[in-house]
Amino acid sequence: MTDDGDPPKRHRFSEGQGVDADYDQFTLDPPELKVDPTKVDPVDSRVLSDILDRRNIDRDDVEVGDLIEVGLSYMGINRFEEATETFERAARFAEEDSLDAQEAWVNKGVAHAELEEYDEAIGAYQEALRIDDDSEHAASAETNLAYALWEYGHTEQALEHAERAVEIDPRFPQAWYNRGFFLSERGLFEDAVNAFDNAIRLGMRSAEVLEEKALALEELGESEEAERVQERADELREKREERLVEDNK
Repeated sequence: MTDDGDPPKRHRFSEGQGVDADYDQFTLDPPELKVDPTKVDPVDSRVLSDILDRRNIDRDDVEVGDLIEVGLSYMGINRFEEATETFERAARFAEEDSLDAQEAWVNKGVAHAELEEYDEAIGAYQEALRIDDDSEHAASAETNLAYALWEYGHTEQALEHAERAVEIDPRFPQAWYNRGFFLSERGLFEDAVNAFDNAIRLGMRSAEVLEEKALALEELGESEEAERVQERADELREKREERLVEDNK
């Protein structure tokens, strides 16, 4: 996630398998955690912990999916510190080594990464993968771990985890984009172009992925094709900027 007007990161976070708003175990109005918005700030980071601590709720009485949804709400308004706390609480209340716990750890890692706390992010992703390295959330954990490792300076390990993400879920476009990015960093431009093409075929038609593909094509000496791809990237970026202007009118 980037603020409007900021230069986009070349390497975005996964928007997450298992964290959609339509995830069927999420409840938007959980009775256990209902708060009167006229009495408290609904985004006050203390509200959730105060309620849980005051009531001393047992693990079986907490709807972990609701906690995850609260954390995602914090992410949506760029309250990443509160998100890390909420996801940690979700992981603690979840059944040990369950998919819910794994999902909470993956999201906790994303929140730390948004704060550029890459050491903590790496630890969260590794904990998620310790729980299950082949589950529905494992590809997201691997691809985000790859990004965090790259930011932390462990570039060789980053490519290994990007490769693993593709192996787990070959239909995950972000994983292919990550793989292409790291292959380009290693000078393996032909393989990088193939990875970017897979990301595009799977629906990742953004200016960023096209720009990375154009750079790789340029390195391969395919200047005309690189120029054509860059033009498409420029068109997408221009359309995105036009939408932002319209939305802000």
